[in-house]
Amino acid sequence: MSVTEVIVSIFLLIGAFFSLLGALGLIRLPDVYNRAHAAGKSSTFGVIFLILATFLFFLFTGEFNAKLLLAILFVFLTAPLSSLMVSRSAHRTDVPLYDKSIRDDLQETHKKKEKKQQKET
Repeated sequence: MSVTEVIVSIFLLIGAFFSLLGALGLIRLPDVYNRAHAAGKSSTFGVIFLILATFLFFLFTGEFNAKLLLAILFVFLTAPLSSLMVSRSAHRTDVPLYDKSIRDDLQETHKKKEKKQQKET
């Protein structure tokens, strides 16, 4: 087993581990905010490591593929952003938090903004 195979295997294992953590987070976490966090962070990290392992495998065999680097960039940009948008839309539609002891600072800001808009109309 060569050094390149060991490096690619380590990256594949890391990617599979973080993808598994993201999947378990989507199943086991209690509310939409925690689930979006699991999908946005660990799943993204796992997919990036899997694509990076693929890129290194082809790089070590002598075939450079820039499309894989672009895929890493796009996943890195779009997956956390989609997670943010899901959380934001859940918050704006008043999806409740799992733990009631958490203070929601944005809720007060949204109420003030709504009152201001009602006064203007």
